[in-house]
Amino acid sequence: MTDNEIDEYMKAYLPPRHQEIVTIVRTLMSQEAPQAEETISRGSPAWKAGKLLAIISRSKTQITLAFARGAEFTDPHGLLGGIGKTTRHVRLKDPDTIDTEAIRDYIRQAVALDRE
Repeated sequence: MTDNEIDEYMKAYLPPRHQEIVTIVRTLMSQEAPQAEETISRGSPAWKAGKLLAIISRSKTQITLAFARGAEFTDPHGLLGGIGKTTRHVRLKDPDTIDTEAIRDYIRQAVALDRE
């Protein structure tokens, strides 16, 4: 998947506010997980290294960033939602209020688990 394909996905499926959110996530992911491949998985932008690290899903009101092994994370930020056995997510509604340090921490944890 090339950057251009992801950009086209964003233009086709996301309103401008959500495009801003995904751009922030893409930047954080490239900084904290530079080895991860950005791809489309299950119809959404995702990041894979050894295995799936994270995937984005969209709704009318928010972007959800789901971490494949998020249930194994520590969560000192208190932002992770979900009750499944493996996945946890963060709901992102406003690009101006994203806790980038928390997202960085979650990405680092995803990378560390992927290396195991």
